[in-house]
Amino acid sequence: MKIILTNEVSGLGAAGDVVEVKDGYARNYLVPRGFAIRWTKGGEKDVEQIRRARRIREIATLEQANEVKGQLENVKIKLSTRAGDTGRLFGSVTPADIASAIKAAGGPQVDKRRVALVSPIKTVGSHQVTVNLHPEVTVRLDLEVVAA
Repeated sequence: MKIILTNEVSGLGAAGDVVEVKDGYARNYLVPRGFAIRWTKGGEKDVEQIRRARRIREIATLEQANEVKGQLENVKIKLSTRAGDTGRLFGSVTPADIASAIKAAGGPQVDKRRVALVSPIKTVGSHQVTVNLHPEVTVRLDLEVVAA
């Protein structure tokens, strides 16, 4: 089945790519989760719009990625969230929360899909977070989670 990816899918492609996959994979996994839409002649027009949005969001060159990395290394990220008496959070910290905290701390706009968490953050304290800016550029940030 021919599909148009609407989100990046590891091992398959990036948003806006037209790929051929097994029917069951598309019908049971990609389309219901919103990762792809079925390819049609009318849908081909959507491909350019998806690619344009991707170009705006992504960091295109290695120089841009290194510039953003330099900005991120100078930012102290502090995230205030609700927590219990023992320091355990009510819920967990999401990549979207981290991207918002970076922007609030005076850092550059970072796409939440670029924030990689090794394990869910569920406690108050200092944590390491990785941001994948470019295939060749990653930055490790210290995130301080405090109880509100």
